[in-house]
Amino acid sequence: MQETLPPLLQETGIPPHEYREIVRLLGREPNRLELYLFKVMWSEHCAYKNSRPLLRLLPKEGPAVLQGPGENAGVVEIGEGWAVAFKIESHNHPSAVEPVQGAATGVGGIIRDIVAMGARPIALLNSLRFGRPEDPRTRYLLRGVVEGIAHYGNAIGVPTVGGEVYFHPGYQENPLVNAMCVGLLRVEELKRSRASRARPVYYVGSKTGRDGIGGAAFASEELSEENESKRPSVQVGDPFMGKLTLEVTLEAIRQGLVEGVQDMGAAGLTSSLSEMAHKSGLGLELDLDRVPRREPGMTPLELMLSESQERMVLVPRPGKEKDLEALAARFGLDAVPVAHMIAEPVFRVVAGGEVVAEVPTQALAEAPTYVREGREDPAIAQARAQDLSGLPLPQDLQGALLRLLASPNLCSRAPVFERYDHQVGTNTVLLPGKGDAAVLRIKGTRRAIAVKVDANPRYCRLFPRLGAMHALAEAARNVSVVGARPLAYTDGLNLGNPETPEGYFELSETIHGLAEASRALGLPVVSGNVSLYNEGPNHRIPPTPMVGVVGLLEEVERRAELGFCKEGAFVVLIGPEEGHLGASEYLWLEHGLEAGSPPPLELALEVRVQAAIRELIGRGWVQTAHDVAEGGLAVALTEMCLPYGLGATVELRSPARPDALLFGEAPSRVLFTVDQAYLQASAEYLEGLGVPYRILGQVGGDRLTILLPKARLEWSVDDLRRAWEAPLREVLP
Repeated sequence: MQETLPPLLQETGIPPHEYREIVRLLGREPNRLELYLFKVMWSEHCAYKNSRPLLRLLPKEGPAVLQGPGENAGVVEIGEGWAVAFKIESHNHPSAVEPVQGAATGVGGIIRDIVAMGARPIALLNSLRFGRPEDPRTRYLLRGVVEGIAHYGNAIGVPTVGGEVYFHPGYQENPLVNAMCVGLLRVEELKRSRASRARPVYYVGSKTGRDGIGGAAFASEELSEENESKRPSVQVGDPFMGKLTLEVTLEAIRQGLVEGVQDMGAAGLTSSLSEMAHKSGLGLELDLDRVPRREPGMTPLELMLSESQERMVLVPRPGKEKDLEALAARFGLDAVPVAHMIAEPVFRVVAGGEVVAEVPTQALAEAPTYVREGREDPAIAQARAQDLSGLPLPQDLQGALLRLLASPNLCSRAPVFERYDHQVGTNTVLLPGKGDAAVLRIKGTRRAIAVKVDANPRYCRLFPRLGAMHALAEAARNVSVVGARPLAYTDGLNLGNPETPEGYFELSETIHGLAEASRALGLPVVSGNVSLYNEGPNHRIPPTPMVGVVGLLEEVERRAELGFCKEGAFVVLIGPEEGHLGASEYLWLEHGLEAGSPPPLELALEVRVQAAIRELIGRGWVQTAHDVAEGGLAVALTEMCLPYGLGATVELRSPARPDALLFGEAPSRVLFTVDQAYLQASAEYLEGLGVPYRILGQVGGDRLTILLPKARLEWSVDDLRRAWEAPLREVLP
C-alpha cells in the first residue's frame, strides 16, 4: 500500500525514511523552516549522500598538500613560501535554464571558494559539454554560457587561461558547465572555515535578495520539461560587487583582521554558517533581523535559502571588529555581525526576537549516506564488446583528415577562447592554443605553474573506470608536456541519477578508476565537486569526470610550447605508432559508431613517458612538444603545423591498417622536436628509461607529408588550417 505523505513532506520532496531520521535526530517533528534547512543541507549537492562513501577511496595526501578535501578549496605548496589553491565546481542545472547567469555565477562562486582560502585568484579554466552543435538549443546554450563566462571573468579581472568544450548527443538535454579557479597565496596566510567560541560572525558583501532560492536543492534534481519554472532558482551575478568583496576579504586577511573565512555559496546562509559551526566544534546563533536585504518582506525561509551572490562570511580576531567594519566601509560594502558562536552545538535561527529554527549542527552536517547495487547498462556493455576487426578500410585517407579536423570536437576553439581575457594580471606565459596546458609565472620567482582540465566522454561512456583513468592521465600528461611536474588534482564528477543501478554503477566505476590512476601516478585529489542527477526525460549523460591538474615548473623559461617552429628540426614520437580505433573520434565521424573499448592504459608506462618529456624539456633539449590524443597521430601532427605554418615530412612504418596508424588513439604518446645537436642524447636518454620512441622525420616546407608503407599522403598547411578553423565560427560568429 502506497504511503500517504503529509503535505509538508510532499512540498519539500524529502523521502519518508529521511524524514523519520530527522524526527529521530530532533526528538520531535520539525517545523517548516527546519525541514527546509534539512532539505538543502541533505541535498546531494551539499551532502554527497551517494558519493561520499566512494570518495574515501581517493588518495588525498602528498608531499605538497597543505589542505585536502573538506575546505572551500585544496591547497598545495610550490616553494619559496608560496602555495596554490584550486578547485573545480559545476553549475550545470542553472546553465541549462539560464545559460548566461548560470555560467557567470558558476565563475563567481568558484572564485569566492579560492578567496576563502586566503588566495588571490590568478586563473580560470572551464570544461563545457553540449549536445549536437547543429541543434538550435545547443547553439543558444553555447553562446549564453560563453557570454556568461566572459562577462564575469573579464569584468572581475581574472584571466580565463584554458578549458575545453566537447559535443555529444548524450548532453542534448543536460549541458555541463564546470568552472575551475586557481589562486596564489603565501603559506602563512592560508585560511579555513573556522571560528572560536563567542566570536561574532560577520556578513560581508552584497545584500540578500530572492534570487537563487533553493538552488542547492534544484541542482540535486533531474531536469524536466518544466525548466522554465526553475528560473527563480538561478542566481544573478554582479562581477563588480564580486571584485569589491574579493578585495575586502583578501585585505582583511593580509592585515590579520580575521581568524576564519567562508564563502556563502550553495544553500547560502544555511550552509555557510552551519558548516562553519560544525567544523569548529561549536554552535551558532543567527539573528535574521540583522541580515542586509535588498527586498522588503523577505521571510525567514527566503533569507535562509537565498543564494544571492557576492557574499562572504568573515570572523574577526578579538579586537579587530571595528577595523573590519571600517575596511568594508571604505569599499562601500555591508559588514554586519549577523551571528555569534555558542558553546551549545546547535544551529539556532532567530527572527523578531523569537527562535524560528533550532537543530543540532551535527544533524545538518552529517546526512545519511547510501551504498547501492550497481549494474552496467547492457546496451553499453554490448557496444563496448563490438568486434571492429571487419571495419571497412577507408577509401579516402586524404579527405578523412580534413573531415576530422572539421569535427566539432577537434576543430579550433578560438571562437570560444578569443572572447576571454587571457592576460589580465600579466601572469600568463602560455596562452590558450599555444601549449597543451596554460602556464602562469609566479612573480618575484623563477617558478611557474601549469594547469589543465580534461575528460573524454566517449571513453567514459563506453568504459567508465578506464575513461576516468584516461582523464587523469591525459590532464597530467598535458601538464608534463609543457615541462611541469604534476602536484595534485581537483575533480568535477558529473553523472546521472545514482538511485538507478546503471547510474550508481557509473558513479562507482568512475571513482574506482580515478583512485587507481591516482595511486599509480602519485597524484592526490585535494578538492572537487560531485554533480549527479544530470538526466532528462530521455537521456542520462555520459559519465564525465572533469579532472583539473596543477603542476610546478621550477624554471619558467624551461618550458615547451605547441607548434613546429624551426626548419630542419627532427620530429620524434614517444610511444607506439599505431593507435586503437575503439571509442575514437574517427570511428564516430567516419563510421557512425560509438563502440569498442577505449585504448588500454599502462599506468607504469604513462609515468615513465611523463617523466621522460619533463626531463628532456628541463635539460633544455626540447622546446616544442604535444600530446597525441583525440584524432590520433595525423591530427596531432596537423596541430603542430598550424601555429607557425611550418609543415613536416614523416614516415610511419608499422604494418597496421592505415586508419589505425593515422587516426587511432592511444595514451602515453607525445610528439616533440629536437635539434640535431641533441638528437642522439635524447635518444639515449629515452632508451635508458625504457620508453619506446621513433624518429619520424623532419620539419620543413608548407606541407604535411605522411609516408605510409603503401601510400604517400600530402596536404598543404593552408588547406589543413581552413578545415580546422571554420566549424565553430558558424556556431559562435
